[in-house]
Parts: sequence; C-alpha cells; structure tokens
Amino acid sequence: MLDTLNSIDRSLFFFLNGLHCSFFDPIMFWGTKTLTWLPLYILLVYLVFRKYKWQTLWILVFASVMIILSDQLSNVFKDWVGRPRPTHEPGLTGIHTVNGYLGGQYGFYSAHASTNMAVAIFLILILKNSYSYFSPLILLWAVFMAYTRIYLGLHYPGDIFAGWLAGGLIGFCSGLFCMRFVRTQPD
Repeated sequence: MLDTLNSIDRSLFFFLNGLHCSFFDPIMFWGTKTLTWLPLYILLVYLVFRKYKWQTLWILVFASVMIILSDQLSNVFKDWVGRPRPTHEPGLTGIHTVNGYLGGQYGFYSAHASTNMAVAIFLILILKNSYSYFSPLILLWAVFMAYTRIYLGLHYPGDIFAGWLAGGLIGFCSGLFCMRFVRTQPD
C-alpha cells in the first residue's frame, strides 16, 4: 500500500514539476520567499486592525505562536519521518530546480504548505463575514505558495497535502482559541 502511494506521489510530482517554463522560474523562486509577501502581510494586519482595533495586538500574538508552532512541528516531522526531498532522493533524476536551490535533506511535511494554510484558515476565522471574496483569495494564495514548492522540486504532493492538513488543523484551533480569548477582552 505504501509503495503504491509513493508511486502515485512520485508520478504526480513529476507531472506537476514538469509544468515549468523559464518565464515562471523567477516568479516561483521569489514567490516562495517570505519577504516577497511583506506588502500582503501589512495589508492583512491592516484589515484585522480595521475590524478589531487594538485587540489586533492579541491577534498578532496568537498568530505568531501559531506560525512558530506550525513551522517547528513540521521540522519535528521531517526529522522523525526522514523522507528525503525529491532533490535529495538517491537515483531520482529529471527534477526541475531553480537557481540550484535544493532545500534541506528532508521534506515530509512541507512547512510552507502548513504555515501558509494555517495563516489562511486563521484569517478566515478572524475576518469571516468582513470582506467579500477574502476566503477564496487567501486560500488561493496558500495553494500558490504550496505549488511553488513542487515547481521548485522541493516537495512531493504528499508533503504538501500533509502540510495543508496539519496547517489547517493548527490554523482552525488557533483561530477558535484566539476568537474565544479576544471576545473576553475589553475593547
């Protein structure tokens, strides 16, 4: 069963990683970098501030803890599972990479996928009913961020899906806990 799943994962990886062209290489390379999205993060903080005013500080504390938890938990799983990234898989050839970047040794599960999905779900809970089209746009951003990891040859789709599940759960629990806490605070 595990061999079949790995085979499907590899085939899907080569299909998705093979959908590359030189025009998109710099977009995907820079699109996966955290600092590239700084204007978006500033906009998101502004949107939260418009709704919650000074309680935004509490929300930022919860979001920071959630991001650290999501990122570090993925590192624990990477070391525990020990599944090599496609770029470190012995005997695996034909992987499209950009700028020679290979990533760390292990890839299960993707911290990028986990953390970005956690942020997306967290913000959907925090900003629900406040901005039309927000939920699909922030989810599309999380999907794009995850796809960059496959495009760059750094993660199998299974790494991404596991990251989405972990991040979604972390973001959902963090968002619920945060909203419960924020409601108890004076304005």
